[in-house]
Amino acid sequence: MALRNIREMGDPVLNKICKPVKEMTPRTKELIEDMFDTLYESNGVGLAAPQVGILKRIFVTDDTGDNPLVFINPEILMSSGEQTGYEGCLSVPGKTGTVTRPQYVKVGAYDADMNYFELEATDLLARCICHESDHLDGHLYVEKVEGELYDTESPDDEDEDGEEE
Repeated sequence: MALRNIREMGDPVLNKICKPVKEMTPRTKELIEDMFDTLYESNGVGLAAPQVGILKRIFVTDDTGDNPLVFINPEILMSSGEQTGYEGCLSVPGKTGTVTRPQYVKVGAYDADMNYFELEATDLLARCICHESDHLDGHLYVEKVEGELYDTESPDDEDEDGEEE
């Protein structure tokens, strides 16, 4: 397994629509494994293939640290309710913003063995599925932010006069 470089906002690959996966290949399996390694190393909740420079309709999530899920060619089948909260992204480091997403989603996708499944999710997992699905269509959460983006950097980076050291 290997860590992949995470593309950051401004990289044109993040604004492209991803292509469906037609079959599972050894390279695609390796990509999925690398995506989980990269996700865990970065302390993220989800990671989409375009974030590591691959234009395939794949994302991985783990909302609890013990719930790894693979979504290939995902499609949100149903959504309802709403939740508003802070959201961040590994491709937009050091920033957060308020985003409203569905409280509930039902998604259909294929797993790493190309078996179709449907999953119902609420709360953080629902937010993550919507966020990562947006990546596959070339969209970043910053397009949905209500208000402004905030720095997530700690004030420890400043000295007592409020100036950066």
